[in-house]
Formats: sequence, C-alpha cells, structure tokens
Amino acid sequence: MKQLVVLSGKGGTGKTVVTAAFVHLAARVGARSRPAVSVDADVDAANLELLIGRRRGEPQGFIGTPVALVDPEQCFGCGICMEVCRFGAVRLAEDGCSYEVDPHACEGCASCLHQCPPKAIRMVARLAGHWYRSESYDAAPFFHARLRPAQENSGKLVTLIREQARKSALEGGYPLVIVDGPPGIACPAMAASAGVDLALLVAEPSTAGLHDLERTLAMTSHFRLRSVVCVNKSDLHPAGARAIQDGCRSLGVDVIGSIPFDEAVLHAMKAGRPVTEVLPESPASRGLVRLWQDVHTLLDEAA
Repeated sequence: MKQLVVLSGKGGTGKTVVTAAFVHLAARVGARSRPAVSVDADVDAANLELLIGRRRGEPQGFIGTPVALVDPEQCFGCGICMEVCRFGAVRLAEDGCSYEVDPHACEGCASCLHQCPPKAIRMVARLAGHWYRSESYDAAPFFHARLRPAQENSGKLVTLIREQARKSALEGGYPLVIVDGPPGIACPAMAASAGVDLALLVAEPSTAGLHDLERTLAMTSHFRLRSVVCVNKSDLHPAGARAIQDGCRSLGVDVIGSIPFDEAVLHAMKAGRPVTEVLPESPASRGLVRLWQDVHTLLDEAA
C-alpha cells in the first residue's frame, strides 16, 4: 500500500482540483484493480467532499485539549488562578465572589488546576470537531473532518484521519491512499505528509507561488520526502512557469507536469465533480491524465 500527498505552499493553486481528479482516475484507469482510499487533510477548511463525496458517513466526535472548569461552590475567590494564567482565560465571575474560565481562551495548560488552594478546578474534555468515514468512487473509503470554530489541534485531527485511512486501506486491500494536504507548512501540513511515499507539490506561475513552493520544498526536504512538482494554470504566465522550472532544477527537484488554464475546471466545480469526469477531453483533463500517469509510475517505483 502506497501513500501520496498533494501539497501547495498557498491556497488557490488548484491542489484540491488535482486531488479530486486523481481520486477519480485511480478508480477508472491504470493498472490498479481497485480505487484509492482518499483523505481531506485540510480539516480547517475541508472541501474535497464537494467534488468526490458520494455518501457521507456518520459523524465521529473529536476530543481536543481539555479546558479548565471552576466549581463556583468550592471557589472562595482568592484569585490565584487568574494570576497564574498566562493566557488571560480566567476572569471574575458575575457574582463577584468566584472566578470562571473562558473556554475559548483556555490553552489547557492546567496551571490554575495545580495552583488552586481549595481544588475547585478540574479539567474537562471538549468536543473540538467531527470526523467522517464517507464514500467516494466505487464506495471506496473517504476520510474527512471539520474542526469547530476557534478549536486547535488540527495536526492531531489530521493524524487521526490519516491513521484511519491507512488501516482501512490495509484491511480492504486498497493499493493507494491519496491525501489532499492543507496549504502552507504549518503543523497540519506536516501531519498530512508524515511517512508518505511521494509528495506532489502544486504550484502556480507567480512570484508568490514560487516563494511558497520553495518553502514547501524546504519542509518536505527536511522530512526527507521524495517530492515532485506540477505547475497549474501554466500558460497564464509562461515566464513564471519557467522560473518555477529553473528554481526546481537548481534544487534537484523534478517538474513532472503542467496543467493549462481551462474554464472546464470551473464548469466541473459548479457540477460538483472532478473535471476528468465531467469534461474528460478538455485540455485540463488531458494534462491531469498525463500527470496521473507519471505519478502512478513514480509510486510503482517507490520502495
């Protein structure tokens, strides 16, 4: 079983469009006899479901960092909890005699718990979001999640759904897990990339696109991940596309494909389907098919 992650240094490069096409193509073409297990690892702004979701599964709760809760009947108003809280999460309650914790500001460090003389504080679990085992093409497992507003631990949630996807692929005999990673290089992107066989970085031909691509390549290089690049909307700014190819060449990274700007992608997004399914003969679809074939070959070569 192999794992592929699709990354981008910034939002809006077309990463999810590429991932959705790959999930569709994995179920339709190539030597593999079974579709791929897919993961939307952008748990802060998940949208892969809009293109490949066929049946949503039941929500499963995700418990985030515990937060402090003050028992007003035991609190005698010494104020030590507010003094030791470095995040400004503790405030005087409306009764003016006890203290309370703002759960949105609490970081779960438990300093107030350990310093409270009457032991009036306890740590309580909080629901931080939900994750789902849904279905994509040919009823293949599709894992995705959503964090609730103002919640953290998105890296932990990404790790959870990736592990669920890995187990599902092994148990079901699926040959590939395709991960739609979050944009950027923060903790969720690292969690989405850990241990994959190949990272495909989607870049756009702009100054910002090149800069953010270089940052993402630095991240994948740090974790010793084999990385390749494709340029999306490459014909909008040929000089920018050449700059990306030159930059990758200097870093020893292969640019394995380019996808032209194509309004067919917009029509497919409106239809809620991958462009390779809706308009398979469009220029973008043909570019995506070639890209998938190259990625397919690289995955087969992976040890």
